[in-house]
Amino acid sequence: MADVTLMKTPAETALAQAFESAKTTLPGTGESRAQAFEQFNSRGLPHRRVEDFKYTDLRALLREIAPFAVAPSADEARSALEGAKALKEVEALQVPFVNGHFVRAAVDFPGLPDNVEIVPLAEALTNGHDWLAHLSPVPWANDNPVYQLNTSFMADGVMIRIAGPVDTPVHLRFVTAANSAVATATRVLVVVEEGASVTLLETHESTDGANHQPNDVVEVIAGDRTNVQHVRVNAEGDRTLALSTLAVKIGGDAVFNSINVVAGAATSRHQVFAVLNGESTNLRVNGATMLKGSQLGDSTLVVEHGAPHCESRELFKTVIDNEATGVFQGKIIVPHHAQKTDGRMMSAALLLEEGGSMNNKPELEIFADDVQCAHGATCGQLDEDLLFYLMARGLPKKEAESLLVQAFLGEALEFVENEPAREALVETVESWLKARA
Repeated sequence: MADVTLMKTPAETALAQAFESAKTTLPGTGESRAQAFEQFNSRGLPHRRVEDFKYTDLRALLREIAPFAVAPSADEARSALEGAKALKEVEALQVPFVNGHFVRAAVDFPGLPDNVEIVPLAEALTNGHDWLAHLSPVPWANDNPVYQLNTSFMADGVMIRIAGPVDTPVHLRFVTAANSAVATATRVLVVVEEGASVTLLETHESTDGANHQPNDVVEVIAGDRTNVQHVRVNAEGDRTLALSTLAVKIGGDAVFNSINVVAGAATSRHQVFAVLNGESTNLRVNGATMLKGSQLGDSTLVVEHGAPHCESRELFKTVIDNEATGVFQGKIIVPHHAQKTDGRMMSAALLLEEGGSMNNKPELEIFADDVQCAHGATCGQLDEDLLFYLMARGLPKKEAESLLVQAFLGEALEFVENEPAREALVETVESWLKARA
């Protein structure tokens, strides 16, 4: 049989040229990034014939590759951070990134709590550091082309160590403020040591009007008896193609709660790869996505119950207006040794107009015999009876619709423990609804 040669798209060719030019200048020895790019390059950008990207065809969406952003000047970074608004009112320890680069001057290292330590990733890659051994903790992520691209081009980021209870949230602020299109590949590793607790806030913002291409990864290793609350907000610009990954490995008797709120970007794909690595651990992953116009919002997750007696809950709510498209792909994996697993996954979508569409694909892979697992998916419109009830009491139609949408999304938001963050998320929903009206 003749050898088959895959035709490279202009974007794939540009990525290969960019890697060849950058690989000797990026920090670190480059062994892991070379391996990651080789894996990516052998298959190219994922397309609709790749099952995990059936609804988000990156080969078709990425026609051109934007140049990778250079580090901003101090004035540029300060101006960008002043203009960023997501979760800004929540009191937190700020860990900012502008155009994919860690803004060290904005972090008061001497003022950090004793049980929080931050190491710039670029310095660690250049000089070496023990924590680098913790990078890439989840095997499911390593085989993913989006994650492989981040590993290939990651130039900056931080590694954070949480060694005890931290009362003040840690806020990872990703801001892209260039006037023309740029790409970023930021990597953050958070190691939460045994018995520690922390609230992680994560916001992503970029300027409107530019085809930015951020591809950012946050990895969390949560030890035994830890408690991690994670709140993520996508407030990207109106032409941004945003790719992001959350990779989590959780120890025993731990609690990890995460929510992703999508209110921006032309196209977004947020991936969650979670492994429950210890017994009696509790994981919750929620999503609240608001789409309008021709936006595409993709939420994809893989949850592996790697130990017995663990519980996971996944609840994703998607509101679709105009001709937007929502995607939910979720998989719960239960190996044969993970007996007494309790896993439940639900995706619900609300179509506000006839032109929108939703693609739901929940899956279970179960190899153990003593488990409770379930999944479900719904897609529908606003309840006409409830709408009539509210309008009959004098509410205009748009206001009545807004109340019902808030109630629909509220179920995904209500578990957020940090009250200021929960209030900020509610305001995000209200702002989206006001803009719709």
